[in-house]
Order: sequence, then C-alpha cells, then structure tokens
Amino acid sequence: MDVVGVLNEASLAATAQAMLAGGRGLLAMDESTGTCNRRLVAAGIPATLEARHAWRQLLLTTRGLNESISGVILYDETIRQNKDAGTRFVDVLASAGILIGIKVDTGAKPLALHEGEMVTEGLDGLRGRLAEYAGLGARFAKWRAVFSVGKLRPSVDCVEANAEALARYAALCQEAGIVPIVEPEVLMDGAHDLADCERVTQRVLQATFAALERHGVLLEGTILKPNMVLAGTDCPVQPTDAEVAQASLRCLERTVPAAVAGVAFLSGGQSGALATSRLAAMQSGGLSHRPLPWPVSFSFARAIQHPAMEIWHGEPGNVAEAQRALLYRAACNRAARLGTQAELPVAA
Repeated sequence: MDVVGVLNEASLAATAQAMLAGGRGLLAMDESTGTCNRRLVAAGIPATLEARHAWRQLLLTTRGLNESISGVILYDETIRQNKDAGTRFVDVLASAGILIGIKVDTGAKPLALHEGEMVTEGLDGLRGRLAEYAGLGARFAKWRAVFSVGKLRPSVDCVEANAEALARYAALCQEAGIVPIVEPEVLMDGAHDLADCERVTQRVLQATFAALERHGVLLEGTILKPNMVLAGTDCPVQPTDAEVAQASLRCLERTVPAAVAGVAFLSGGQSGALATSRLAAMQSGGLSHRPLPWPVSFSFARAIQHPAMEIWHGEPGNVAEAQRALLYRAACNRAARLGTQAELPVAA
C-alpha cells in the first residue's frame, strides 16, 4: 500500500475513534427539510426557512454541548448556514471541538416490483458531493437504509439492494477521507415480536458487512448505526429494557466484526426516556457477561431534541430554557453509556 493509503487509513480510524470517545455520542440533526417542517408544525411552529434556521442555531450554539456530544450530523441546508452574527455553523462546531457530519443519501424510495419495500437512493453524483462536503468541513457522513418486518419482508432483494448501496456509499466516503456511518434500520412499525426483530436485524447486518467486505471498506474507519432490537409498536407483548439490551447486544456479537470502530444506536422513534433507559440497560446488565470489542454509544435525533423544541415553541425568549433541556437529555445519554445515571438530578 502506498503512503497516501496508509495515511488515509490512519486518519479515518482516528476520526472514527474520536466520534465515540470520552463516553460521548452523536446528535443526529440531519432531518430533511420536509421532516424538519413536520416537526416544527407538530410543535405549533411555522414551517419556514427562518424557523428552521432559528431552531438549528439554538441547537448548535448550546454551550456545553460538547461535554456529551462528540459529533453532529447535519443536513445539506444546515452545513451551509451561518449564525445571525455571520459565523458559519461549521465553525461554531469546530471551535467547540465537535466533529461535523453530513447526511448524503437522498431518501428511501419504493423498490420496484417489491410492494411495501424501500431502497435508499443518492449514489449518483455522490463522489462530487463528498468532495464538496469535505471542503465545507465534514469529517463523517451518514446513509440510512430502512427495512420493514412482516410476512415475507424484508425480501432477499430488498436486503441485498440496500446492503450494496450502503457498501458503495461507504467506499466512496473513505475514498474522500470521510468516515461513513452505516445505518441499516429495521423499523419499529408493525406487530412483530422481539424474536422477529432480532432475526431480521441479524439478516440485515450479515448482508451489510458482507457487502462492506466485498467493497474493501476499512472497518476500523467505519461506525455502525443500528436499530435496537425491539418488538413492533403494535405487538401486544413489549419487552423489558433488559430483554432489549440482551437481544440487541447478542445480535451485534453474532454479526459485527471486532474491527468496526464503534456502534452508535439510533432511537428509531422511541421516547427519549425509553431510548436512554435501554441504552443504560446495555451497560448495567447487557455487557456484564463479557466485554464487547467495540464501544457502544448513541446517535439520537428526536430522543434528544424533542423536549427542547416543545419548550422553545419558536419564541426567542425560550431559547435559554430549551438549551438547558437539550443539555440535560444529552447528559442523560452520556450517563447511560457510562453507567452514571444515578449522579444526574431528576430533572433539568
């Protein structure tokens, strides 16, 4: 391997390690314009460019966020925006020692001839976009694939198509010197039970890592962002936190190579408190049987942001209180990862 290749591998591995260092995790604020608008409207806030900018400014200028958050995943609109005072958002993050990430897929679209199944798009032109994002300061990226659980779902075609896209994305990222977050998400929607979710998640992860290997992706420079193993939201029997922790970690042990730099669970629509308690269960009980080869952390979006948005309500006078709520939810997740929840106050 030439010197450039060696340096690139070392840089990728160092960035991936920094993304989950110090017991911290990732803040996923990469909602597309449409998703961000829906969340604003749900909180009684007008869905405008100005409101999206004000909300993102509230998040990114929160003092002390770097104590619990090591990296932030941005959206294309956000990575190009500035504070009201003119400072670029990416410079605000860099000055706080927070790594900059970027969502690069263009969304899940219907998989042709496979009713009810999706494939994530965005590979066209990705090499050029990655080069631009690297120039804007991005050190890592994210690509999300989704899988529904049901009779005959996900199909082999759906699993393989998404695994191939994830691997091609990851290879392009590493070519550009950017760490890929690989996010194959088995959705919570449905009446499937915990065992069904574990079976499907295992299939999906096996196919994903097989594709990553085929494409020569450096695992030491890759972060996995999986779903927790959960029963579907319509399942009449919901598992305990301990059962979720055990099933999730068992699934990882069976499928994720030891060389992977780290695992950052997504919240997947769980409430903030529930996602945190299940993350804590992985530390208190789920990991006690033997140590795992990779750090296990969090990459949450709504589970961290939601209380702050409810408090903010689009009012400038509520910014400070909303930022305190954001800090508290982020601190709860760092404490869950470190097993120090008892040290936190009951409320912010």
